[in-house]
Amino acid sequence: MPNPTAAMLTIGDEILAGRTRDANMPHLACALAERGIALREARVVADDAAEIAAAVNALRARYTHVFTSGGIGPTHDDITADSVAAAFGVKIGVREDARAILATHYANPEVDLNAARLRMARIPEGATLIDNPVSKAPGFSLGNVHVMAGVPSVFAAMVEGLLPRLTGGAPLLSATVRAGLPEGELAAALADLAAAFPDVGIGCYPFNFGDRPGANLVARSADPERLASAAAALEALVADLEAGRG
Repeated sequence: MPNPTAAMLTIGDEILAGRTRDANMPHLACALAERGIALREARVVADDAAEIAAAVNALRARYTHVFTSGGIGPTHDDITADSVAAAFGVKIGVREDARAILATHYANPEVDLNAARLRMARIPEGATLIDNPVSKAPGFSLGNVHVMAGVPSVFAAMVEGLLPRLTGGAPLLSATVRAGLPEGELAAALADLAAAFPDVGIGCYPFNFGDRPGANLVARSADPERLASAAAALEALVADLEAGRG
């Protein structure tokens, strides 16, 4: 059976405006690879209810899992929970178990748990809570959509608690071969090698070391034997090309 697939939906005007850099997608990609879930797509949308709902519906129909980041805080522009509820066509409101969890974060919840903060206890009908050990405000899973905070430390904690609940596949492994050659001198031979290993993902990632170009050739596969064979072929390819150049 192929591994489950996933998409990530990052929500927030601040990401699109360039004021905030997204650290959550790289973290999620690595965590999913270890779990054997293949991240296939990542999108960023603005704080717009219709756009969020449309993206959620498009992604959840295509992938095994959808992970969202951002827009579940206490302010007026935190509209992700409402937008996900709209996407599924379900009601949303303050849920007592979410309220009780949130109250444990405050010394005087009768005073501190005001109307704004209670927005973080609004959960769509039928959802399962995602634990937040950092700031207590829970995320939630509804169907195959997992809604989490945008703050990187909270997002990471939520992912750590959520992933054991999800069925994964074989972990995606990788091997890297460094080549002291520019992409243009690698391309033809690399294309032939990739064709010989259609079941292994092979990528070329160029860099400059001072004024000298080079590239990291990366092979990825859930099959350790096929990965080892592809890595050996990459090493031989690079050795041959570098010897021919010298």
